[in-house]
Amino acid sequence: MELSQNHGKSLDAWAAKVVVLVIGLLQMQVCFAQDESATVSNRPAMDRQGVRDVPYGSRGVRVHDPSTIIKCGNEFWVFYTGRGIPSYHSKDLLDWIPGPRVYSNAPAWTTNAVPEHRGNYFWAPDVISLGGQYLLYYAVSTFGKNVSAIGLATNPTLDPGSPQFHWTDRGLVVQSRDKDGFNAIDPAISQDAGGRLWLAFGSFWRGIKLVELDAKTGKRIADDSAMYSLAENDSIEASYIYRRGDYYYLFVNWGLCCRGTNSTYEIRVGRSGKITGPYFDAAGMNLLNEGGSEFLKSEGAFIGPGHAGIISEQGTNWFSCHFYDGARAGAPTLALLPLRWRTNGWPEIVPQ
Repeated sequence: MELSQNHGKSLDAWAAKVVVLVIGLLQMQVCFAQDESATVSNRPAMDRQGVRDVPYGSRGVRVHDPSTIIKCGNEFWVFYTGRGIPSYHSKDLLDWIPGPRVYSNAPAWTTNAVPEHRGNYFWAPDVISLGGQYLLYYAVSTFGKNVSAIGLATNPTLDPGSPQFHWTDRGLVVQSRDKDGFNAIDPAISQDAGGRLWLAFGSFWRGIKLVELDAKTGKRIADDSAMYSLAENDSIEASYIYRRGDYYYLFVNWGLCCRGTNSTYEIRVGRSGKITGPYFDAAGMNLLNEGGSEFLKSEGAFIGPGHAGIISEQGTNWFSCHFYDGARAGAPTLALLPLRWRTNGWPEIVPQ
């Protein structure tokens, strides 16, 4: 981790941050070592008349770090952290069925970029449909270090029954090394009002960053292109940018994940008139100065929500995330919650 006097942080403060980071990431190993598979038998009963009666918006399937939900044909798809980048698909956003993994074997470049990477295991994917292709970004990393990389895979369809279905490895997009003051994990892909493509990413190491991508290739426009800083906090990661009207809304996670019912994850939000920032919360605090309006936090058995996403379907906005289900021993679980926008332009979850 790079130290900087410009941020006015003492060595002790940075040392404390490192301790928090290492403890949190070591505990991720316990979380991710658990069985990734989900079965129909562990899903809660669901009210087919609507999701308001589904506890905490739970979809009852084991998912950690879900991607933005995306539609292909008449089915919705979500990808998540795990071996080979696993997936689920659904026709109604209620019942979710396991889908194929993106990779059977890790691309060769991942070992070169991150020598301590755990085989065919990838973190926090995100996906977008662009130019007749589905672009899927994912992180390659090691626990407690910022030696990381974000890769790209593309597919003309998400339908495994289609003869066109085939994932193609497009290689490395952004990389961080131990000498860098950022961490290339938790990719989040979005477009601005002009159609330009952007990738947000980052974690504890100097917070959330943003780079522009080439909309034709899905890769960074240049290895040394501008990198924008969007948000910073002692514990921050899992960014997501959503454009609505004249604003870009930046969702981030504060706290620690991957500790089951002891997880302290919560979701904060700020907004900006430009995708590159600066982002401010509802009180006018800059997210680079630890600003961020509280958006979603633990409540009852709904513990440690993380990895925001928004999808609109039939006039309803749905907010997706994972949470640690206190009713199922803290199992990481996919949730979809109804989302609305206040008259002042800020988002909120519809009370369940």
